[in-house]
Amino acid sequence: MKDYIELTKPRITWLILMSTGMGYYFGLPKAGNWWAFVSSIPWLGLLHTILGTGLIASGTAALNQWYEREADCRMRRTSDRPIPSGRVTPNRALAFAVALSLAGFADLWLGVNLLAALLGLFTLLSYLFLYTPLKSRSWLSTTIGAFPGAMPPMIGFAAAHGSITNEAWVLFAILFLWQFPHFYSIAWMYREDYARAGIRMLPVVEPDGRSTARQIVLYGLALIPVSLVPSILGMSGRIYLVGALLLGLYFLYSGVRVALDRTILRARNVLMVSVFYLPLIYGLMLLDRPGL
Repeated sequence: MKDYIELTKPRITWLILMSTGMGYYFGLPKAGNWWAFVSSIPWLGLLHTILGTGLIASGTAALNQWYEREADCRMRRTSDRPIPSGRVTPNRALAFAVALSLAGFADLWLGVNLLAALLGLFTLLSYLFLYTPLKSRSWLSTTIGAFPGAMPPMIGFAAAHGSITNEAWVLFAILFLWQFPHFYSIAWMYREDYARAGIRMLPVVEPDGRSTARQIVLYGLALIPVSLVPSILGMSGRIYLVGALLLGLYFLYSGVRVALDRTILRARNVLMVSVFYLPLIYGLMLLDRPGL
């Protein structure tokens, strides 16, 4: 069972579910105060949203590992995964992944609504059939992969609201831009592994790291104004505005440092800042929603 759970990439799945929960939170109508808001939450709908999204995300992760099992054999950091190591056979991994994905789609459709289910299905299909095969062909795969990667808050919002509005697109945009410094720092840290597996990440295509650092800085810079939009739309208040600005500036600072000193140590620092940035900005957004 431990090996099958490893196929689902649980450390990534919890970030996905956190973003889904934020989307659900902002998809709910305002209720005047915290007690009234909490009392009005359709808890069963929230449960199905988290469960269904978690199943689809887990199925997508397992399908991805099944698809990339040969490349994983050639990478040091992935060679011990369940399929390359032989602990789970490819056929069993595929059956497990398909079952999870179908169960997740069905749970979102029957337990929530069709829109949330279709968004979940789009996430799976675009990740598996666009992003994953493109990784061995072009460094632009990171850009393509950022679209399904930013879908969790859209799924959560659609589950609670039944439609997609500007608030959902803002949550999508924040997560979309956040991914680039996060994943480019990982790509820089493991560029030799990616090269060995034939995965054409940007640091593999341009080994000097200049273009990778430039992308980290540009997307970190773009993230700052976009992260302030929730305050403009009335989704959050002044506390969030100040906090998001400070967090964004520090995130950008970590990116500038890796641009000036293109080392694994600086790249790892960007990665660590990105991991803390997302839950912190979500927490500010959660606590500073006016007119609950």
